[in-house]
Amino acid sequence: MLKPEKCISCRTCELICSFTRAEEFSPQLSAVSVIHYDKAMISVPIMCTQCEDAPCMRVCPVQAIYENEDGTKIIDYKKCIGCKMCISACPLGNMAFDGKAVFKCDLCGGDPQCARFCPSGAIEYKEANPSSLVKRKDLAEKFKEVFGEEV
Repeated sequence: MLKPEKCISCRTCELICSFTRAEEFSPQLSAVSVIHYDKAMISVPIMCTQCEDAPCMRVCPVQAIYENEDGTKIIDYKKCIGCKMCISACPLGNMAFDGKAVFKCDLCGGDPQCARFCPSGAIEYKEANPSSLVKRKDLAEKFKEVFGEEV
């Protein structure tokens, strides 16, 4: 769960994510991106929202993205051919290519380090429920209204 109003733009989430997945402190290798909106003076951590009907999963020509038993969308790197169609399909633009493979948030196997180390509580990990999905959609709509369709 994201609480953008609590984000202090420290970017700890980006650094811990890149270190967890790539053993480097490099925002380019992070599955989390902190976007700063000057107009609203707000920073927002953006990451995979684990879409219910995941476009990245639908467009993958080799079914390299699948849903595991807890509902998390995971990339099977043995199947991925690096076509990057999933990157184009992601509605939030939070899939990336590190030069070797496509990557996205996989919730750190159920213990997301970004949430664990967020000093302000802007990122929390909670089990999804129908009301939280509605809240996420409402938040996405509000950002579209304020910042336009590019969000």
